Amino acid sequence: MSRSPGRKQENHKISRELFVLTYGALVAQLCKDYEKNEDVNACLDRMGYSIGIRLIDDFLARSGVKKCRSYSETADVIAQVAFKMYLGVTPTVSCSSATGNEFSLILDKNPLVDFVEELPAERASLCYCNLLCGVIRGALEMVHLAAEVSFLQDRLKGDAVTEIGITFLRKPEDRKHRR
Repeated sequence: MSRSPGRKQENHKISRELFVLTYGALVAQLCKDYEKNEDVNACLDRMGYSIGIRLIDDFLARSGVKKCRSYSETADVIAQVAFKMYLGVTPTVSCSSATGNEFSLILDKNPLVDFVEELPAERASLCYCNLLCGVIRGALEMVHLAAEVSFLQDRLKGDAVTEIGITFLRKPEDRKHRR
């Protein structure tokens, strides 16, 4: 039996929409469970971290990427390969430091907020997509790259774009292995 050519893309779209709706329900439940936005943000980050430390194996197996030689190359792989593979979007990468260890991923479109209009006034400090920060941090840690990851701008909070900041915590020469 043959498959129609558009079938895989259709299934991908359905599963993405299901994920986005399920994610929205998860955030809504966390908001009911926790009074403080900071607690919800921390919970989303922890969940994302757990996902990231497991997702990196799938990413490395499916993507075929080789070892990155620099932080800028790592940021490009995150944007051009990982985001495209798992979320279907490709953020723009910009380096925001002279030392070359701080990068921003700028998303013109964030698929996690497809069905979200705005945050309630009492949840203004909620970082709705904080799961993404945890995923990136967890995945990077599994390839021995310590990083701080946080949202710098968020369209849900009225900013023009969604921007995720990544700061690698070690200098590039610290990454070299000693024998």
